[in-house]
Amino acid sequence: MSRPLYRGVSGIRIPENTYDYTLDSDSQYKDKTDKEDFDRRGSSNHSSPLLKPLRLLFSPSSNSKYGITENGFSSDPFLVGTPRNWHQLVLFLLKFSIVFIIILALAGSFWWTISISTSSRGHIYHGYRRLQEKLMSDLIDIGEISYSPSRMKVLDFCSQEFENYVPCFNVSDRLALGYSDGNEFDRQCGHEPRQDCLVLSPMNYKIPLRWPTGKDVIWIANVKISAQEVLSSGSLTKRMMMLDEEQISFRSASLMFDGVEDYSHQIAEMIGLRNESNFIQAGVRTILDIGCGYGSVGAHLFNSQLLTMCIANYEPSGSQVQLTLERGLPAMIASFSSKQLPFPSLSFDMLHCAWCGIDWDQKDGLLLIEADRLLKPGGYFVWTSPLTNARNKDIQKRWKFVHEYTENLCWQMLSQQDETVVWKKTSKKNCYSKRKSASPPSLCGGGYDVESPYYRELQSCIGGTHSSRWISIEERATWPSRDILRKDELAIYGLQSDEFAEDFESWRTAVRNYWSLLSPLIFSDHPKRPGDEDPQPPYNMLRNVLDMNAHLGNFNSALLQAGKSVWVMNVVPTSGPNYLPLIQDRGYVGVLHDWCEAFPTYPRTYDLVHAAGLLSLETSQHRRCTVLDLFNEIDRLLRPEGWIIFHDTVPIIESARAQTARLNWDARVIEIESDSDKRLLICQKPFFKKQAK
Repeated sequence: MSRPLYRGVSGIRIPENTYDYTLDSDSQYKDKTDKEDFDRRGSSNHSSPLLKPLRLLFSPSSNSKYGITENGFSSDPFLVGTPRNWHQLVLFLLKFSIVFIIILALAGSFWWTISISTSSRGHIYHGYRRLQEKLMSDLIDIGEISYSPSRMKVLDFCSQEFENYVPCFNVSDRLALGYSDGNEFDRQCGHEPRQDCLVLSPMNYKIPLRWPTGKDVIWIANVKISAQEVLSSGSLTKRMMMLDEEQISFRSASLMFDGVEDYSHQIAEMIGLRNESNFIQAGVRTILDIGCGYGSVGAHLFNSQLLTMCIANYEPSGSQVQLTLERGLPAMIASFSSKQLPFPSLSFDMLHCAWCGIDWDQKDGLLLIEADRLLKPGGYFVWTSPLTNARNKDIQKRWKFVHEYTENLCWQMLSQQDETVVWKKTSKKNCYSKRKSASPPSLCGGGYDVESPYYRELQSCIGGTHSSRWISIEERATWPSRDILRKDELAIYGLQSDEFAEDFESWRTAVRNYWSLLSPLIFSDHPKRPGDEDPQPPYNMLRNVLDMNAHLGNFNSALLQAGKSVWVMNVVPTSGPNYLPLIQDRGYVGVLHDWCEAFPTYPRTYDLVHAAGLLSLETSQHRRCTVLDLFNEIDRLLRPEGWIIFHDTVPIIESARAQTARLNWDARVIEIESDSDKRLLICQKPFFKKQAK
């Protein structure tokens, strides 16, 4: 406290035994204190007025000046029992109370901080993340406003030659560059300019017939094939087609269909089963059909709950893949030539090759090694070819090479009937150690045994033996129980059963919401096609579905459990976590893919494209492509009047909606009641086609 408060106090009785101050000394003392008081006031005038109460409150008592004198008497004039003494006591208590309150507030704040629960911290982070997303959305909006008109204009249509355009497959150019021996069919991306235009439908294109009618009847104008190509088709599955003026029919009642049924029955008997309906009990669910013709074997086996993936080379006309997809069956462009296919090791229960055109004896057995990599332990390899039953010595020499090489792969030949041979892959790893020491091929090392290669060069060693997924098809649960993986199977991927079940439940709810939203849009709210009446809602509105970010495959599972007669191409982006092996183990089909590259299929392939979290995944990385590039590719893959569902964060959805105008998509943003941070963007591709001149 400042000293003037102790000066000139009246009404105080001085004890008799105190010192007597003379007039001179008192005068000198008064002059001195006045000077000090003047100096102190002058210095205080330069202090902040905000500091005065703090200085008054927290200034220490000067015991050296106002404490005990040399004679042991108190020099403080505030004696006990006086009014000033009570004033000082109250002031002291006030000081103490304020200090106590400050300490209590600090302690409470500290206790509150350390006692925040995990959920509270999550809400705080959640709010912070929403602020960041809002800022990003604002910046995106500013960027879009700043685009020039030419940058935001609607994309032009491609010329007629691009009606069936598939990027990354240019056979003529590769032949001109000297590629041969099957390498001209290899997929090569990044070596051609990107087409910034919308692919038009053919002039007489028609919406495909609903499943299952569309499985047996397709519109000839929807695919690129000539009547001569239909009539000259050589294989069993190709010859069963019937051609009229507008349609190609795969007649189930035809004699050729009986041939497909007999052929499937023959394979089952060669395995040791009664008929093809027993494939499921033998552990067979997924089949890779190499060079599938037009998918008739897969169409027949579909009735037995078998899922057949057709793969074939790119063909500019009369494409096996294009016709198979038009029938509503799984297919994609892929080539057994010089690259590994984008499937995980140990993916399929059966590989089938009937007159597929693959020379398995070529390239020193590398193609057989790749087939072995794709096959699950205990799986079956079925090959039908004139090579297996030839009498020509040169051809017999080729057959002998295949026969001996499959033995070195630890395949057991179960049976041979006419031109068809069935092998069974070993389910025991010790088989490889029992081979002759000089018998090729060797086992791959851990560094070369990649779980999911992406178009890597063919390997000369046996892969998959280091995988924790090495489980015989007989030991796995049969379909449909295989869909729900066991705890030990989930543990391979670091997943818990409750986590897996929670993800499935969320997708079951999402599918129910999707269908309730799409039903009125498809059958009531969309523009009518000229001359057509709105169809009655069937049990199935869609057939071919593309899931661009499949994650665990639960979208596929939820669709099937909801009774939707669809098949789903489960795509796992190379930019995200790789759960494709898990998807294959569940009994579904899928592929690894980089979405900055064109998907290996023909235009107008899918009825529904689903992208949950894909835009966030792709935009969060420094990618070599834009969102518009991705949307342009989706437009190429989608049939006219097909649907796209984006499920993503609010700023991502708002930004995506701005881009849809450039493709003429009809876009609607829909809120999700259970998640305020997410939105649905449902778009429909319009029906544009080339007009007759």
